Amino acid sequence: MTDAKIICSLRESLGSRASRRLRAMGRAIASLQADSDHPHVDLHFDEAEFHSARRAHAHLFDLEFDGKSESAIVRELQWDAFGDTLLHVEFKRVIRGQKTESSVPISFTGTPAGVLNHDLEAVTVSCIPSLIPDAIKVSVDGLEPGAHIKAADVVMPEGIELLLDPETEIAVISEIRATAAAADGADGADAEEGDASAD
Repeated sequence: MTDAKIICSLRESLGSRASRRLRAMGRAIASLQADSDHPHVDLHFDEAEFHSARRAHAHLFDLEFDGKSESAIVRELQWDAFGDTLLHVEFKRVIRGQKTESSVPISFTGTPAGVLNHDLEAVTVSCIPSLIPDAIKVSVDGLEPGAHIKAADVVMPEGIELLLDPETEIAVISEIRATAAAADGADGADAEEGDASAD
């Protein structure tokens, strides 16, 4: 994981019209969450720069605005209905070297001997900001139908704690149903019989 510096400006005007104007200028609309010691802050910054940092696997951001710098992680990204336009970025303040909670997507690896059915898309982890991973990898390679994967089965990277009850089910491997294939075969046989009758 890397970190990135983002030069921000304070939003002088709020509302949808002002937001659309900023987006048209290539600016991303953002906010920095309030906490017990700091107020809520509305920001905007260069969207291309932000996406470039994300592609470089940055999770920890130094937001520079109003003559100061604050460390933060992305709490939520809001997109339009088509997933094409970034509408809003919500940041959460963090302290370097101090554990924080964050949501991380699950990445299933390998090929099971059945159909993978998963209940969760992401999990909450606790670690220092510099260790936040891109994803939590869960291997399903070679698992037979009937296999259940629980939180206790997930091998976590060093320094990262999974904040789930150990008995929470993450995924299950089910049997591959041949119903569709059998139906296709039956349809083919019926068609052949029909051709033979026509002859």
